[in-house]
Amino acid sequence: PALMTLPSGAGTPAADGADALRDATESCRDVTTITAEIGVSGSVGGRGLRARLLAGLAAPSSARLEAVAPFGQPIFVFVARDNDATLLLPRDRRVLEHGRPRDVLDAVAGVPLDAADLRVALTGCAVAPRANEARQIGDDWRIVPDEAGEVYLHRDATAAPWRLVAAVRRGAGEASWRAEYRDFPKGAAADGLPRMVRLSSVDGKRFDLQLALSQLEANMPLGVEVFTVMIPEGTE
Repeated sequence: PALMTLPSGAGTPAADGADALRDATESCRDVTTITAEIGVSGSVGGRGLRARLLAGLAAPSSARLEAVAPFGQPIFVFVARDNDATLLLPRDRRVLEHGRPRDVLDAVAGVPLDAADLRVALTGCAVAPRANEARQIGDDWRIVPDEAGEVYLHRDATAAPWRLVAAVRRGAGEASWRAEYRDFPKGAAADGLPRMVRLSSVDGKRFDLQLALSQLEANMPLGVEVFTVMIPEGTE
């Protein structure tokens, strides 16, 4: 599907910014851990990509991603805690230790996100929103400044609930990205969290991916062993 057209312009101060943000983030702001299976499709660097990931994320900045193969060992295992990442390539019996998470994930998957970015990208929840600086564009859009970017709130009608539909992170050069959120099921175990995320570089050229989340569980205990890689003997 086409990327969402986000409103632009200075807008006017939104007196209801704090209320709109509270309503839109009610489901995600208390989420501390997430596990999910993620179907990935789209393109990186202009080349088509399709993959299946097993993901585990914990606040504030821990992540584990396994790229699952049709059979046999995973294609890669990526684990990050704070600013330290390990990448294991089981099939090649090679490992990279103590890398910068954003650089490592960029090298292996073409997406320059660290563990904290991954959690924001999948939940849509703001990190450090400044609701007092919220802007209003029309009756149905609110833009709230967040850590290094903005979150976009939208409602379908005046009486409808606010929904966090997009987040933009602005970094140096190619590090800028945007995420869009769709498919918010009701009555699910992780009620209110999106099941479809569109993740793309701001220019839309470096990467453009659709992430379909399933088997999603929130606030399940994730021990330190989840974010530790057991390196097989003989790995270079």
